[in-house]
Amino acid sequence: MTKSLTMNKANANRRTFLKESITTAAGLVIAPALPAAVLSTAVPTLTSAGPVIGHALAPRIKFAVIGINHGHIYSQTDAVTRGGGELVSFYAPEADLVAAFAKRYPQAKLVRSEQEILDDKSIQLVLSSGIPVDRAPLGIRVMKAGKDYMSDKPGITTLEQLAEVRRVQKATKQIYSIMYSERLENRATVKAGELVKAGAIGQVIQTIGLGPHRMNPKVRPAWFFEKKAYGGIICDIGSHQFDQFLFFTGSTKADIVASEVGNVHHPQYPGLEDFGDVMLRGDRGVGYIRVDWFTPDGLKSWGDGRLTILGTEGFIEIRKNIDPGVHDNTGNHLYITDSKETRYMDCAKEPLPYGEQLVNDVLNRTETAMSQEHCFLATELALKAQKQAQRLDLKV
Repeated sequence: MTKSLTMNKANANRRTFLKESITTAAGLVIAPALPAAVLSTAVPTLTSAGPVIGHALAPRIKFAVIGINHGHIYSQTDAVTRGGGELVSFYAPEADLVAAFAKRYPQAKLVRSEQEILDDKSIQLVLSSGIPVDRAPLGIRVMKAGKDYMSDKPGITTLEQLAEVRRVQKATKQIYSIMYSERLENRATVKAGELVKAGAIGQVIQTIGLGPHRMNPKVRPAWFFEKKAYGGIICDIGSHQFDQFLFFTGSTKADIVASEVGNVHHPQYPGLEDFGDVMLRGDRGVGYIRVDWFTPDGLKSWGDGRLTILGTEGFIEIRKNIDPGVHDNTGNHLYITDSKETRYMDCAKEPLPYGEQLVNDVLNRTETAMSQEHCFLATELALKAQKQAQRLDLKV
């Protein structure tokens, strides 16, 4: 719809964390549809694209899941299912996480080991949202087994892991995809991509990506507070923003101008970084990124995620998750301003093509969902920004 505008115990916490994180499983997509009081406990029956039943393409590939430590695995699974994938099996060592996943996908067989999936020649694609530091090593094993791989973000947590992933991917020719859900699973951002491609705001000069999140420390597993496990705040939630910067500016090369991180308000969690920001310069545009864990409880969403895309002939602003005071408790809002007017677009019914594109790529050995170089470059930039970040020492 378009209209003119006139105006720390991991085991004990796993199940609660899973329920909380499922509400954010599509990045900045589903949470705004739920009241604030429900956000930390509800297990929604709908995915970011609506019910899987009746909306999925006929199965064209078989896929499996290994590792379900973050609720993003639900949107990953649903995206591939919508695109024509058949979930046949899964493996995870945590009994409570297994129970929740099996309830959601009763058609999938729980196997006894990761190796059973790697040895199953009928499986073409493996998905994972394991603990972040474990995702790249798993992806390497998956590719060596002759299967394609789709990881939750961050899909890689160190530059050393990235080098090995690149080496194995080049040798095996398998797909290593990272689901940057703030773009791929957010309908307003998908629509913005169409508008930019059509030249609606001219040549993109800059992107400004803001990725705030709510802490909910009582329901987080132990690894959430261990920097080695999650890679640092820029590596983790900042990876979304690097993907969007490259996509919207069209940059194929970029450098980190400056970056900084800090734990400015949570000294009780010394391994946590609760704030980070980055300035970067590409060959076709510049960008600014800010990520944090400071969403207050008063917001009816876990994060007011925003993206501004500045072009030579206009700009686009996206309220991914919520638009406070205007479209309360809903997301997928897009504003576009050009030489004639400002327009508002409700993008709630825009299609999400990533799952279908990835299934097509698995079958056709193409790169329509995301080029392999784009996938790796977005991660490389996040890892470099994380590694060279100056440490903040604010007195708050």
